[in-house]
Amino acid sequence: MNTLQKVRWAKPVIFLLCLLPFLLAVGDAFNITGGLDANPVEDLQDRFGNWALRFIMIALSITPLRKISGWNWLSRFRRMLGLFAFFYVLMHFLVWLILDQGLLLSAILEDIVKRPFITLGFAAFVLLTAMAATSTAVMRRRMGKRWQQLHYAVYVVGVLGVWHYWWQVKADIREPLLYATILTVLLGFRLVSHYRSVARHRKSGEKRRAVPGTP
Repeated sequence: MNTLQKVRWAKPVIFLLCLLPFLLAVGDAFNITGGLDANPVEDLQDRFGNWALRFIMIALSITPLRKISGWNWLSRFRRMLGLFAFFYVLMHFLVWLILDQGLLLSAILEDIVKRPFITLGFAAFVLLTAMAATSTAVMRRRMGKRWQQLHYAVYVVGVLGVWHYWWQVKADIREPLLYATILTVLLGFRLVSHYRSVARHRKSGEKRRAVPGTP
């Protein structure tokens, strides 16, 4: 079995694993697999929000892992993991919108405008929605260079998500600090890779110019 066949077999398994936290949350909500905390709405929000951050970090880890290990097949899972990050952000948002705010527009707008951590979370949701809506190969071809520029915003989403979580917890910042550390490492890797790539291109250009007859 070649690598492509292995990836095809692995995708359904990884899909089900990614869906498992949602199924457990729904099962707990209906007392099938367990139960929710004393504040069920907050419990669901926290679960979906935490899994959204985890999937954002996992999706951002694909490129560093691929470059370090040489396992190029990892890139085939990046889109699915990114869409699961969006899915859990959407669930987090819908629990807040429907169960917490009761779809009351005035309360929703007041929270977004007056509560900074919700403003940050909403901004991350909007960016991730745009990325999910343009994640297909067709949209990538249509958008050209703009597609790559938009999808680099996943790092902005990561920063906004961690910031949103940090401001939300207020006291116990251990988990937000862990996410912030992971994100810092991933951003650092991206910046180092970028500058190394620029340096290589610059050296390559200088070598070509040094060869007689090369423009």
